[in-house]
Amino acid sequence: MDEVNPLEQALHGARALIMADLAADDVAGAETVSLVEEAVAHRRWWVEQWPDGAPYLAGLVAQDVQDAVLERFGRWPLCPVCGGHDPHALDVEPELGPDPHWVCPEQAVVVARVGGLGARP
Repeated sequence: MDEVNPLEQALHGARALIMADLAADDVAGAETVSLVEEAVAHRRWWVEQWPDGAPYLAGLVAQDVQDAVLERFGRWPLCPVCGGHDPHALDVEPELGPDPHWVCPEQAVVVARVGGLGARP
């Protein structure tokens, strides 16, 4: 039986979390899935150079996808805390660390874990 490569496992885990968040906001179309694939491919090289960074992949891929979505479609994910009066995107915190969360930058409150947007109230 082949052993599972821990770096590939971390990459696939990050991909799954971001896909869950995109699906929760109903924006997991073909174009955004391609953006996720590009981000994962980019981070594959990064984590091969720095294997100890594997716990940071989810947050980094989330930020990469968020930046790519902003360039093509607009802000994502929109903050549900502040309502629609001044739409703004959530931030990923920590920027480089394990256990990343989506946070409202205006109110400094955690909205959901990366991968958990569908579970928010």
